[in-house]
Amino acid sequence: MKTGRIAPADRAHLADWLARFHGTQDVTFAFEACTGWRYVAEEMAAAGVGVVLAEPADTAAARGRRRHPKTDRADARLLRELVAEQRVPTCWVPPTRVLEDRALLELYHDLRREHTAWVQRVHAVLFHQGAETLDGVLRTAEGQARLAEIAATRLSPAGRVQITTAERMLEVYEEQLAATRRRIVAQARYLRGARLLHDELYGVGPVTALALTCWLGGADRFTSSRQAVRFTGLDITVYSCDGKRSPGHLSRQGPAWVTTRSRQSSPAHSAARNPWPPDSPRIWPAPDRRGPAGGRGPGAPRSSDGTFEPRPAPPQGMSGRFHPAARGDQRTA
Repeated sequence: MKTGRIAPADRAHLADWLARFHGTQDVTFAFEACTGWRYVAEEMAAAGVGVVLAEPADTAAARGRRRHPKTDRADARLLRELVAEQRVPTCWVPPTRVLEDRALLELYHDLRREHTAWVQRVHAVLFHQGAETLDGVLRTAEGQARLAEIAATRLSPAGRVQITTAERMLEVYEEQLAATRRRIVAQARYLRGARLLHDELYGVGPVTALALTCWLGGADRFTSSRQAVRFTGLDITVYSCDGKRSPGHLSRQGPAWVTTRSRQSSPAHSAARNPWPPDSPRIWPAPDRRGPAGGRGPGAPRSSDGTFEPRPAPPQGMSGRFHPAARGDQRTA
């Protein structure tokens, strides 16, 4: 038995190393589904060897109680033993189209996160220099005019530079967010699973529908609903990568992007953010937070995709959850 490393760890060097296995039968490689697994699986499939993608959390559970430090050599030995015993907890290898959609969704998530961070920086500058805050209206025309007035009259020269830089960065992020969202919505329109989720599940827009479809995969991927809930990170779990985290926290096994979108699409979260009219049936009481413009004010109801949605009352005798207008089929940007 030989051990070693492939360095540098890139596609070209891996392909050169795999060339020795061309024409060899009964060759199987197993590796965990961590960062970089995509190009490894593609090169191994091109080389004609067996590919086993291991699920990281279940693989760690198969190790049992750890008595020694975690090392790459120990992980490789564990995977080799699991392959020999045919006990590898496999992970789904999605097709190329799903991988491309995942990349778009991750880009959209990163852009949204950075946009939020720059908005928070603007609020921090205003608060630090004692100016009035512009919560909820910062990116509106009125808010932009008010921010320019505050920057010119109440901020120091360095504060004005901070605000100017933040505004330019926000413009760039908003432009890229709009372009990326258009691509995602177009992809979701042609994916059957995303269309069904968008049409049937309350609070699920095209972005969330595409995310759930791409990360949950086909109907035969999970053997129970509990596994699907655990993967989305919505269950209470005791698993932790270091084994020291106290129980009672939400699972972090699945992608953070899917966890966030799933939580925002839940009925409780949607009811809290999208209050029903007073005369409609509802389970969770929520105050009326509509703005004076009928949905564009601070705290205006939004869908899980961030778009504003009017919430008309459902017809008599029809539950609000299954009313088509309540599912977000009619949107105003």
